[in-house]
Amino acid sequence: MIEPALLLGFMVTALIIELTPGPNMAWLIMLSLSEGRRAGYMASGGIALGLLLISGLAALGLAALISASPLLYEGLRWTGALFLLYLAVEGWLSAGKTAPAMAARQNWQHGLRGFVINVLNPKAAFFYVTVLPQFIATGRDERTQALILALTSVAIATIIHLLLVTLAASLRGFIENERQNRLVRRILAVGLAIVAVWLLISTAR
Repeated sequence: MIEPALLLGFMVTALIIELTPGPNMAWLIMLSLSEGRRAGYMASGGIALGLLLISGLAALGLAALISASPLLYEGLRWTGALFLLYLAVEGWLSAGKTAPAMAARQNWQHGLRGFVINVLNPKAAFFYVTVLPQFIATGRDERTQALILALTSVAIATIIHLLLVTLAASLRGFIENERQNRLVRRILAVGLAIVAVWLLISTAR
């Protein structure tokens, strides 16, 4: 259904994009360092679902409609950036709390947040609208090719996110000191806020 050379080229492109720091990477590191591997895995699952929804909409042509509508595009752009800023502020404030207090939050909430971050991320829709079509061969079932490429990109992203969560969670032991833990978490919260502002600027039209 899809040419091997195009699929390989797309996989390399998707891998490079996923390894570029962005909102998912910054938030997952902060979350995994502060609340552990299980929270990070749940968040990764939510991110995957969000990407699946966006890629499915792109295959149906709805993502292109969002990209073409200034009102919808700007609404997503601002809502997504503000949501990231909210998570950054929450991360900063929660850095002063103890582990039991942090554990009160249910893991499913992290999954929901991961889902929302990606549904409100215009860059995700932009990728599926502009980059993905370049790897679709003409004269074949283009929608099926788009779905295969979309699923491939989600799989690559999820693998990267799970590896990132595992690595970040394994580093928790190095910041067991309460003062160090608070400092690292607040630095990551500031980093997430910077990513939110960068996302807002980079997606401006």
